[in-house]
Amino acid sequence: MKKNKLGRSGIEVTEFCLGTMTFGSQTDAETAHAQIERAGAAGIDFMDAAEMYPVNPVKAETIGHTEAIIGDWFEKSGKRNDWVLATKVSGAGLGAVRDGAPISPATMTEALEASLGRLKTDVIDLYQLHWPNRGSYAFRQQWSFAPWEQDSAATRQHMADVLGWAADEVKRGTIRAMGLSNESAWGTMAFNRIAEAEGLPRMDAVQNEYSLLYRMADTDLAEVLLHEEVGFLPYSPLGAGLLSGKYQDGAMPKGSRMEVNVADGGAGDLGGRKTERAFEAVAAYLQIARDFGHDPVHMAFAWSARRPFVTSSIFGATTLDQLDHALGAIETELSQDCLDALDAAWRAHPFPY
Repeated sequence: MKKNKLGRSGIEVTEFCLGTMTFGSQTDAETAHAQIERAGAAGIDFMDAAEMYPVNPVKAETIGHTEAIIGDWFEKSGKRNDWVLATKVSGAGLGAVRDGAPISPATMTEALEASLGRLKTDVIDLYQLHWPNRGSYAFRQQWSFAPWEQDSAATRQHMADVLGWAADEVKRGTIRAMGLSNESAWGTMAFNRIAEAEGLPRMDAVQNEYSLLYRMADTDLAEVLLHEEVGFLPYSPLGAGLLSGKYQDGAMPKGSRMEVNVADGGAGDLGGRKTERAFEAVAAYLQIARDFGHDPVHMAFAWSARRPFVTSSIFGATTLDQLDHALGAIETELSQDCLDALDAAWRAHPFPY
């Protein structure tokens, strides 16, 4: 499988990454372990987690369960060194983790030590900030994002503090590289300008939502990623399952993310992605898949992984059968005519959520 450089970290990762956010909720430990083994057999060597996982929903009593499941597999298999391992520290506002405390050197130390213990490892290859303290336009928050309310001096000091902490941890050997998530072009640049000025570890990756339905990264952020040599790790390349077509015409498959969320008392709106315009856009992409003879899941995954500024596309699966299906994207090649059709569909159905 093709490998790409992760920023300037010296780490190389496969162009597909195994996402683990359902391990411990929709995906039990036995199935999760089987997924890790199946992904590894397919050539994938990159796995992404977070201290707050599993999700759908996030609960205080399940925080850390995903990392613990991964750690148990490392211990059982003895194959920790076969994988590039990424995880994340939760940020401000998530009450289930440290009562919603913002990211700081103190909370990062607490979070890192807990993650190392659960993962049964001495080192995290890529340690990421799950979202910025100052706020983010991710998670459908672009409608209320207010950068004019930010304190510039406090934000820059926070960035310097985080990078200083990272320098200590790199020296201690507990992390190899740092990354961001749900971050903006300016935030990425600001972190790395401070890193360069102070001789501190830079941010070598950004993990943001990116799919045929949500191409926010195509402009300013893509320019930063390319010129500043920062890796990009798209998450939700299937639009929370929408691009598979399984939710079309009012369908709600049993065991799906939408069904599980509704059963747990949630809105079942796929994190704000369930809109009439989204279903119209999905219909257009499903037609393109039919026109070019592609499975829609393979098409969506292959498109996200082969964009010019993408390092590794993160995909997850609830079941082993879903993972086997997703792995078909590895061999999927999209013609220029197909890519042109996908771009035309994006212009016709921009930002459906």
